[in-house]
Amino acid sequence: MDGKKPYMVLIFIQLMYTGFYVISKAAFDNGLSSYVFIVYRQAAASILLVPLAIIFERRSAPPLSFLLLLKVFMHAMLGITLSSNMYNIGLIYTSATVGSATSNTIPVITFFLALLLRMETMNLKSLSGVAKALGLALCLAGIMTIAFYTGPHLNPLIHYHPLGHKTSSTNYGPAHSKQNWMKGSFIMIAATTTWSFGLVLQGILLNEYPSKLLLTTLQCLFSTVQSFFVAMIFERDISRWKIGLDTELLAILYCGFVVSGVSFYLQAWCINKKGPVFLAMSTPLALIFTIICSSFFLGELIYLGSGLGGVLMVGGLYSVLWGKGKEDVVCESMNEDIKNSMEERGATSPCHPV
Repeated sequence: MDGKKPYMVLIFIQLMYTGFYVISKAAFDNGLSSYVFIVYRQAAASILLVPLAIIFERRSAPPLSFLLLLKVFMHAMLGITLSSNMYNIGLIYTSATVGSATSNTIPVITFFLALLLRMETMNLKSLSGVAKALGLALCLAGIMTIAFYTGPHLNPLIHYHPLGHKTSSTNYGPAHSKQNWMKGSFIMIAATTTWSFGLVLQGILLNEYPSKLLLTTLQCLFSTVQSFFVAMIFERDISRWKIGLDTELLAILYCGFVVSGVSFYLQAWCINKKGPVFLAMSTPLALIFTIICSSFFLGELIYLGSGLGGVLMVGGLYSVLWGKGKEDVVCESMNEDIKNSMEERGATSPCHPV
């Protein structure tokens, strides 16, 4: 059962992100400022995490140096504040489905960065290495399919959409001109690039400071302050800071408590157990969930290209996970053999899981 926990947590994280894509898109269509949203979201997450960090890690957490605090601050700036603000701007210009789809560039970028930093390996002479390469190719093919092939749309079975809004333009309406659509897609790709950097940096930070809950709390606190100054620069109209008691409040509470709070902690747990690439390769699942949920809740049309792209991405996901699982089994076997044969000399194993 313990071996299945990372996979179960991985699916749960993507379900939480599905809610983020759908609910935040509904709130933006309802008029919520994307800059103000980030401030309130991170503040809500901090309110949740600070008491938990004090209760559970007040005595067990190792001391923090100034240099480590600076690293956490920079990670919050890159992996949360910058990427979240860019992503939300892109989401306004496009749709929840596109937002989830562009997030699937994360595995490719993260894997490339992990290779450069020697946090990940890929031996094309082995079956596991070929499976990883095939998985990345399938993910890229899925992204290209969604981006360049729309195809016919499927008629919705349900015509009542609980979170739909009359000003929503999620079905390629006038508000979503080709220029704005391309602009939004470009901004989203930039956001996922910075998010990928954040995943890799988080893996490095966890090696230096293993207290996941306190680390997540500090990131949320730093990003709250950073996002506040960003919002003060770009959103000076005081009326835009007022929150309606509808989808706007729901989006802030859900994304603050569930996404920024719970999911960030679970991400840190997953990265610590399996590495950043393992987490990043699960993003295709969120696309499948988002296509279904955005159609039901927002009334977004499901196109054939989205379905085909989703199938390719899920195939790529399981191909890479199979390759990583195969390598883990071989690595553990090598460790056991070396330990048994060289125990008297106190030799250390050269094989380290990510």
